[in-house]
Amino acid sequence: MRKSLLRIPYTGPLPAPRILPRNANTTVGAVEALSNFLSAPPAAALDKSTTHPHSTVVLTGAGISVASGLADYRGDNGTYRVNKTYRPIYYHEFLQSHEMRKRYWARSFLGWPVLQKAQPNATHYAVRDLAQLGIVRSVVTQNVDSFHLAAHPELPTLELHGYLRATRCTTCHNDLPRDEFQKELARLNPAWEEFLQEALASGVLDTEDPEKRRAEGIKTNPDGDVDLPGAPYSTFRYPACPTCLANPPVTADGTQSVVEVDAEGAFDPSNTAGILKPAVVMFGESISPLVKEAAENAIDSSGRLLVIGTSLATYSAWRLAKRAKERGMPIGIINLGGVRGEEIFHENLDGGQKGELGVRAEMPSDKLLPTLIDHLRTLGVASSDAADAFSSPMKSIRGNYIFKDMLS
Repeated sequence: MRKSLLRIPYTGPLPAPRILPRNANTTVGAVEALSNFLSAPPAAALDKSTTHPHSTVVLTGAGISVASGLADYRGDNGTYRVNKTYRPIYYHEFLQSHEMRKRYWARSFLGWPVLQKAQPNATHYAVRDLAQLGIVRSVVTQNVDSFHLAAHPELPTLELHGYLRATRCTTCHNDLPRDEFQKELARLNPAWEEFLQEALASGVLDTEDPEKRRAEGIKTNPDGDVDLPGAPYSTFRYPACPTCLANPPVTADGTQSVVEVDAEGAFDPSNTAGILKPAVVMFGESISPLVKEAAENAIDSSGRLLVIGTSLATYSAWRLAKRAKERGMPIGIINLGGVRGEEIFHENLDGGQKGELGVRAEMPSDKLLPTLIDHLRTLGVASSDAADAFSSPMKSIRGNYIFKDMLS
């Protein structure tokens, strides 16, 4: 297989942030600044076409799920910092290589039980509370862990990069629940299943201490990826899409596709269809136009943007923040560590502003946001959009909530 020319962006530390306003370097100051940010009237520079100028759209990343015990990419203990040799499987590699798919599904098989057991944390519930106060009207998340949907199912949430709770056929595009897929993997790989149960019983997969995991020869990466250096990945087996297996599809050029399995139900590498992939946007894969449009609409309909737990290293997320800036939206950022190009989001701010035009705080969101919620409730803060905070119609497309007005 040809060597990929794709590169992972911003794997090293980004420049340290400039805290705004200056007193946001303490919890009290950050809470005050964010309170001013979220309760301020619409900015004078805000695009006049904005339909809900008093509302806030939230953009989140992997940093908010660290408190739930999941790994992130670029944090202090993120994969790119502690595992310098880590490289994800690219979309074209997954499609083209049976061996790459074995490797991917073996590692995912080991990581799924921990990911499945993990729960939303205080940040996710604080976002829910901000919505109940009428401040937040929608969420765009880069995360694939489904925690937002679990914490606030009524709040319109767009999963920009998909979700791990299902697999998707690359041919017929039907979804298969990940729980069902996991059972098939266990059945097809009894030796791996035995190892997994032993690892779960020992607690080594549950520990959040990367040193303990490394001592056991385990490397844990984001999105439920568990690497066992030297493991016999080539022995791992995975199933074909059950829909394509039952009715092999005819391709656009009229060719009958081939979808077969061995005597035990494992995928035949000579197949020409029926490959199941995680229902996420893999590295090197494009976001669907429908999701891209819905994300842009979430920005365009809101009066301000609150960025939480992301360095915005991926262009799909950074472009949304850039779009918000271009529309004159105040931008607040809560993130540990630097953020890609953040200097442009807060350039030319009035030095005397107290957060109403922009905030930059660098502290854990799971500690800061609950304190902010208590403060807002004490003040009796509620947006003028409170009455319809949860009334935004939305439509589910393959389990991903897309704002319905973008589909009509």
